[in-house]
Amino acid sequence: MENSEGVKIESTVVTEEPLISALDIALFVVIITVAYFWYFKRDKQSSSSEKKPYTIQPSSLSSIEQTSNSSFIKKLKSTGRSLVVFYGSQTGTAEEFAGRIAKEGARYKMKGMVADPEECDMADLVEMKEIQKSLAIFCIATYGEGDPTDNAMDFYEWLQNGDADLEGLNYAVFGLGNKTYEHYNEIAIYIDQRLEELGATRVHEIGLGDDDANIEDDFVSWKEKLWESVCSHYGIEETGEESNIRQYKLVDCSEVLPERIFSGEISRLKSYENQRFPFDVKNPYLSKIAVNRELHKSGDRSCMHIEFDIDGSKMRYDTGDHVAVYPKNSSELVDKIGELLDADLDAVFSLLNTDEESSKKHPFPCPCTYRTALTYYLDITSNPRTHIMKELIEYASDPKDQEKLKLMASSTPEGKKEFHEWILRDNRNIVHILEDLPSVKPDLDHLCELLPRLQCRYYSISSSPKVYPKSIHITAVLVNYTTPTNRVNKGVATNLLAQLIPTNDELPQPTIPIYIRRSQFRLPPKSQTPIIMIGPGTGLAPFRGFIQERDYARKEGREIGEMVLYFGCRKKDEDFIYENELQEYVANGTLTKLHLAFSRDQPEKKYVTHLLEQNADGLWNIIGEKSGHLYVCGDARSMAKDVHSIIVKVVMEKGQMTNSQALNYVKKMEQQKRYSADVWS
Repeated sequence: MENSEGVKIESTVVTEEPLISALDIALFVVIITVAYFWYFKRDKQSSSSEKKPYTIQPSSLSSIEQTSNSSFIKKLKSTGRSLVVFYGSQTGTAEEFAGRIAKEGARYKMKGMVADPEECDMADLVEMKEIQKSLAIFCIATYGEGDPTDNAMDFYEWLQNGDADLEGLNYAVFGLGNKTYEHYNEIAIYIDQRLEELGATRVHEIGLGDDDANIEDDFVSWKEKLWESVCSHYGIEETGEESNIRQYKLVDCSEVLPERIFSGEISRLKSYENQRFPFDVKNPYLSKIAVNRELHKSGDRSCMHIEFDIDGSKMRYDTGDHVAVYPKNSSELVDKIGELLDADLDAVFSLLNTDEESSKKHPFPCPCTYRTALTYYLDITSNPRTHIMKELIEYASDPKDQEKLKLMASSTPEGKKEFHEWILRDNRNIVHILEDLPSVKPDLDHLCELLPRLQCRYYSISSSPKVYPKSIHITAVLVNYTTPTNRVNKGVATNLLAQLIPTNDELPQPTIPIYIRRSQFRLPPKSQTPIIMIGPGTGLAPFRGFIQERDYARKEGREIGEMVLYFGCRKKDEDFIYENELQEYVANGTLTKLHLAFSRDQPEKKYVTHLLEQNADGLWNIIGEKSGHLYVCGDARSMAKDVHSIIVKVVMEKGQMTNSQALNYVKKMEQQKRYSADVWS
C-alpha cells in the first residue's frame, strides 16, 4: 500500500492479532486530538467575538456578491417593498438609471430596490404577483454586436430557453443603446417582447435611449410618462414629496489601520501587491509598460504604439480581442475639487448603504481617502446628468446659481435647452460647474455618492499572440481638445498612457491595470480563406494582428488566402502609421493588396470609401465568388455605415440582385460571421 506521500509500505501477515491493534490506538488518538482542538478553538472564537469592538471593515464587490441573497422576492416581502428595478449595465449608466427610478418610487408610495439580475434567481419573477401592486422595471443596455451585458447574460438566456408563466407580473423596460450601431437596443426590445409573450403585463411602453444623441433626455422623458402610466394602472396619485434622501451615509474611518484602507484597487484589498490569476474586470493585472513610442511622423497630433508586458501573468489572448485599461484622473483636477470645496482630500472615509437589504454596501471600495476616490473610482471628467444638478441645488448659497441649477434639473423645454447648451454643448464637467457656480459647495462625501464610477477604457489589440505571446499591443490616439469655454479637456486614459514611458532596466517600469475582454472579431478558421480589411486611422489596429497571424502561418509553410487592406489617414508623411511594416508585408506576399487613401494630400479629399467604390470588381471577387470574409474597424457614426451601403450596392450590381436581395445577402454574411465590424462612436 501507499501512504499520503506515495511511498510504498511493506505489509506483513501475522497469525495472531492483539486485542487492541496499533490502528485502533492511532484512530483513538486522532479522535481525541480533534475533539480537544474543536472544543478549545470554539471557546476561543466565542470569547474573541464577545470582546471584538465594532470597526468598519474593508469591503469589495466580490465579497458583496458572495454574501448576497439570490431571492429578491424575499427581500421585497420582508421589507414591505413593491418595486424592483433590474439593470443590465456594462459601463454603469443603466445601473445609475435604475437607482434613480427606485428612489423616485417613494413619491408614488412604491418603496423600491435596485437589483443586479446576475445576483438574483430570476425565476422568482413568477412570484411577483403575490405582492400587491408590484412592478418590475428593467433598465437594459445592448452591448457589442447586439449582445446582453455580462451581468444580464444569464437572465437573457433564461428568457430564451424557458417558458415560465409570468401572468400577474407587471413590468416596464427602458433600453440603452446607440443608433450608430446596427443592433440598436436589440436586447431591451427582445426582453420587452418576451416578457409579454410569457404572460406579463406591460404597464408602460418601452423606452429607447440613444447614447449617440442625448440618452439623459430620452430617459427623463420616458420616466415622466412611466409614472403617469403607473398612476393610471394602479389608481394611485403622486404624493408630491421630493425624495432627496441620501442612499449612503458617511462613516468616519480615521481610526482604521493603513493596511485596511483601499488605495485604488478595483475589488480586492491589496490586489496589486498580491496578484492572483485569473484576471478580469474585478481583478485586473498590473502590467508593466514595455514599449511606448510615437507613430505619427509629424504634425500636432499624437498616436501611440504601446506594449503591455504580460509575461508570467498566465493571461492569454486571441487576435481580435480587446484589452481593458483602468485609468486614473489627473491630480490637477482632483486637487482642484479639494480646493474649490475646501476639503481635506486625505481624510479616510466610507460610504455605507442606508438600505441594509441591499447587496451593494458601498458605491466603490471603502474605506479610502477622498483623494483615492476622486482619482481611481469616480468619473470627474464626463458631463454630469440632470439628477446631479438637482442634488446640487441645496448647496447653492447664491439665488442665481440656485435658479440655474433648478432650471437645468427641470424637464421643461427651457430646462432641457439650458442643460443641453450649458452642460453638453459647452462640455462642462463637475470641476467646471463648481468653478462657474462658485456659491455651490456640496459636501464632498455627498458629491462622491452622486458621481458615476470611473470606467475602464477598451482598445482593440493590435498584435497576434502567435508572434507576441508575452505582450499585448495597442494603438491609441492622444485625446486633447478645446471646449467652447476655452478649457482644454484631456482624455483620461490616453493622457495617462502618454506619461507612462519605460525607463532603463535599473528603474521600476511604469505600470497600469489591464484585463482581456473576449471578442467575436476573428479571422476565418481556415488560413486559406481570403479576407478584406477596412480600417482607416487607428481602425488598422486589429488588422495589424490579423496580418501578423497570417504572416506567421505563411512562414510555417501553410497556405494563406488573399489579404486585402484598405487604409486611410490625412497625410502620407504625417500619420501613415505602421507604414514600414505594411510595405514589408506587401513585399513578402502576406498582404496581397494595400489600398491607400490620404485625404489631405490633394485638393479633393479622398477616403477609403472612394477606393471601395472604385474596386467593386475586387470586392465582389472575394466576398461573392470566393466566399471570403470582410472586416470593418473604426468610426461607427459615418464610416462604417457608408461602407455597409457600398457593400450592398456592390452586391446588387455585381451579383445582379435587387436591393432587397442584396440586403438579405449581406445580412446572411453577418450571420455567418463573414461580415464583421469592430466599431466605436
